[in-house]
Parts: sequence; C-alpha cells; structure tokens
Amino acid sequence: MDKLDKILEQNNIQMETPKKKKRILLKLGSNTLTRETDHISRGKIEDIGRQIAALKDDYEFVIISSGAVAVAKQFVNLERSGENIDVKQALASIGQPHLMRIFQESFRELGLLIGQCLLSPNDFSNEDSRQNIINTVNVLVKNDYIPIINENDTSSTDAIKFGDNDNLAAQTAALLDVDLFIIATNTHGVYKKGTIEAKTPETIRKVSDLEELKKEVMSETKSTHGTGGMESKVSAAEITQKAKIETWIVNGLDDNFILNAINDKVHFTRIHH
Repeated sequence: MDKLDKILEQNNIQMETPKKKKRILLKLGSNTLTRETDHISRGKIEDIGRQIAALKDDYEFVIISSGAVAVAKQFVNLERSGENIDVKQALASIGQPHLMRIFQESFRELGLLIGQCLLSPNDFSNEDSRQNIINTVNVLVKNDYIPIINENDTSSTDAIKFGDNDNLAAQTAALLDVDLFIIATNTHGVYKKGTIEAKTPETIRKVSDLEELKKEVMSETKSTHGTGGMESKVSAAEITQKAKIETWIVNGLDDNFILNAINDKVHFTRIHH
C-alpha cells in the first residue's frame, strides 16, 4: 500500500473508478453534411459538434465522414465528366483538406479536437493494419480527440463507385467493437414499402430480420451527392449485426438528431443484433 492509499484509507475516502463511456461510430453521408444542397453546411457540422459536446460525459465518438467530393465541387470545376472515377478521385483529393478544415474550425469553437484517419479496404484484410487502426483510434480517443475517418479515395474507388462509405463504416464499427453504429441519412430510417407508394411514409421502428427488411427497401436512384442508397445501409447493418452491434438509421437532416434518437424523441430504424 503506497502513501496515497494509506491517506485515503485513514480518511475513509474511496477513489471512484472512472465510468466507462459507450463508444458510438457515427456515419455521416454527403447529403447530411450538405443538407441536400450544393454546399457543405457549416451549420450542420456545428449541430453535430454541439451534440457530441453535450454527450461527452457518457459517450465517445468515432466519425466516418463522406463529403470530400461535394466540398471540392464548391471550389473547382475539373475538365471531363464529373462521373469519371479518376475525376472523382481528384475531387476527393482536393476536397478532403477543406472538409477537415471545416470540421476543425467548427469543433474547435466547441472545445472539441479532431484527428484524421484515411483507410482503404485492404487495411481490413491485413492483421497488422487492423491492429494499427485499433491502436491509433484508441490513442486518439483516450486523449480526447475525435477520429474522423474517410476512405483513401486516391488509392481506392470502392466508396466512390458505391456505398458512400457505408461499408467502410460498418467494417470499422466491427473492427473497433463499438457499442452503437449510427447511420445518418435523409429519411427517418427505413420506411414500409407500401407507405412510400401511398406517399404516407411510415418508419420500421425495430427489426432483427434483415432479409425481411430488404424486402421493404425499394430500388432507388442515388441522391445528388451520395452513392449509397438505403440498400447499402441495410448491407452495412448486416456486417454490424454479425458483430453483435446495434445499428440505428436516423434522419441526419434534423437538428439534434443524435440526442433525439438517444432520448427516443424521433422515429428511426433500430436494427438489433
């Protein structure tokens, strides 16, 4: 027993064990970050930061963020069709530092610190790389930095072609063994197919059978900025369900969408494991 322990014992003082925070992996799609406009919304990023700050005593966050291509389009107009993969890779290269600057400036005002991580699909198939990801994220979080992760679009085209980082987010959630995986999108979760056709969308609130959920997901054209419709989100949930992680699909366009979902004040889809 050291000197401090003896003093505490003599004064009948017990040291409180720090409460273990729950880890949330938050996936932000392009349409959430742009609020379905042609520009990245600083207001939306500030809204996200305010919620993280409000929850920081109980939760720690890891963010998977899309939006690099969308923010680049605000600054440049590259030659050739914007649908070309190589053009989108170049746009991502231009947009990524701008996106991180917006996060840094917006979060700093709230007393939040960020760190950037770029990953590629190959990182998940190499055991050394997997462990390096875990170690880096853990060190960042332990020192009160919020990891903001994106796919390395310069060397990989998976997120650009399809998925808007949904698959990357799910694999990262499983690798980090997070407590909760939240996908922010532009709907209040997955709607019952019949109610969409009737133009009275009704959210499927709770589900565990993903095969049944897939039947409710209508084939859809991708939105203006994103490449991952609801099908890719349900596919992502398959990965996290196998890892025994609960997935929430929430409407990220709403203010306070994280707080409202946690407090069950809004409709969203909860996918149990």
